[in-house]
Amino acid sequence: MTAIKFGTDGWRGVIADDFTFENVRRVAGAIASYVLKHEEARRGVVVGYDTRFASGRAAEAAAEVLAGAGIPVVLANDYTPTPAVSYNVKQRGAAGGVMITSSHNPFNWNGVKFKGRFGGSATPAIIKKIETELHAGAAPKGVPAKIERVDLKPAYVEAICQFADLDKIAKANFKLAIDAMHGSGRGVLAKIFDRHGVKYVAIRSEVNPLFPGINPEPIEPHVALLQETVVREGCHAGLATDGDADRIGAVAEDGSFVDSHKCFSVLLRWLLERKKWPGDVVRAFNTTRMLDRIAARYGRQLVECPIGFKYIADLMMEREIVIGGEESGGIGYSRYLPERDGILNSLLLANVMADEGKTLGQLVIDLQREFGEHYYGRRDLHIPDEVKTAAIERARSEQFTGLGNYRVLRKEGLDGVKLFLDAPTNGNGAEAWILLRASGTEPLLRLYAEAASPELVQEMLASGESMVMQKAAA
Repeated sequence: MTAIKFGTDGWRGVIADDFTFENVRRVAGAIASYVLKHEEARRGVVVGYDTRFASGRAAEAAAEVLAGAGIPVVLANDYTPTPAVSYNVKQRGAAGGVMITSSHNPFNWNGVKFKGRFGGSATPAIIKKIETELHAGAAPKGVPAKIERVDLKPAYVEAICQFADLDKIAKANFKLAIDAMHGSGRGVLAKIFDRHGVKYVAIRSEVNPLFPGINPEPIEPHVALLQETVVREGCHAGLATDGDADRIGAVAEDGSFVDSHKCFSVLLRWLLERKKWPGDVVRAFNTTRMLDRIAARYGRQLVECPIGFKYIADLMMEREIVIGGEESGGIGYSRYLPERDGILNSLLLANVMADEGKTLGQLVIDLQREFGEHYYGRRDLHIPDEVKTAAIERARSEQFTGLGNYRVLRKEGLDGVKLFLDAPTNGNGAEAWILLRASGTEPLLRLYAEAASPELVQEMLASGESMVMQKAAA
């Protein structure tokens, strides 16, 4: 039997190799057993699916296992954003939610996410219990329960529209490009904008499970078509959501990419300056430290957590969090759900633009001027596990005191190993750091870097890759 391992937000595998109907049923059996033992099973489970190959049929297979265990199921009747599943779990008082998706992964991957009854990423404690049931081969049977087909989107759309001033967005007269990346966010923003008279142009809103030419991840180079569209159509910003619409990426009016760190920073500044929402700020270990400067300016506590939105969700259950987010574009709010939501964040970014009367690019320039130049980069290295492990161990060792042209000032090891370097800050720019971390869901080592110039970021990433590959050659 294939080994099934849960990563930062569920289980993922290669279609027909690891991701098979048999394995989906095994995971669903473990989830059913968890629900029966630890939740009120009579409340049922919400099941949704994205636009990937076989997602709809896999959702039906999972629903059949859950219903066969005696757990009522509300099954989506169409492709559905992950945050819409999460919202329906909370609104309906369900025992949990299952989403068939592989998020931003390449076309040949699929997976299963589990959402807690609170409407957010399952906490580490919940994931551990499900894994225990999975390893035990749990496949409970009961009096068959009902499977009800439902449109999960209307209630979700109504809820997220409460958080944005769509009339103000329309009056601002900005033109926006929206890119669903062939994912399950298709048509959602377009319908909202149509209803409120917001000018937009939509791309990649048709279903294509091959995601031609891209991975459905709203980062470069996959946003190239959005960048071209923004410039060609004279848009004031471009907004992209990933394969299951829980992550955001953006493009400025000149076609330049606006990474998730800048989106997070723009939103944080707006929430603290204009909205004055209460609460702490949470960021993942691999996220920009510009957020630290913004939080300090407004007297808010900033909490750093390991990588994976489930850790942020955990904190959102313990205390009031004004905003929490991660490097991959997942950003959420305690006052809504302990869940990331690319569509909601698209609306809020448009709201910031309307409130400030500025394009997205102008908002980023303002941030860099006020809080210092911060630039970010990431490099994914597809290498064997032993090479990944050796590189991280080497970086952690006391003997490792420099990278490329720079000395290591200090190291942090919350999740992977982060090296702070004595590189130039150009006055008030970012303190230079590079993070080495093995992916929890894919066979690769990721390098993340932040510094005071884009050239320095690329230099650090190149030095990091060279260090890793030298070890491989040795």
